[in-house]
Amino acid sequence: MRWMQLLVIAGLMLMSAAWAGDRAKSLPTAPASAKSLSAAQRQLVSGQAEVARLKQDLGRQESDSRRASERLQRQDKTIAELQKQLHELQARAASGAR
Repeated sequence: MRWMQLLVIAGLMLMSAAWAGDRAKSLPTAPASAKSLSAAQRQLVSGQAEVARLKQDLGRQESDSRRASERLQRQDKTIAELQKQLHELQARAASGAR
């Protein structure tokens, strides 16, 4: 059974190699390379645009994160101040109840 699978795989590989070889002979090389160069250039431009967009998104996210961090720090400071006031009031109430 395993020999049969190996034989089939080897046959498929030989057929695909032969087919690729015939196909390569029938295609002109100069226009194909020009087309592939043009396609590569389009991909490069597209990739560069994507990189620029991602950098812009990253900058926006970093800015949002910085603002959120600053807001949280202000809130933490406010909470600490309110806790301090609460403790002072509780201490006064405890000393006044005595």
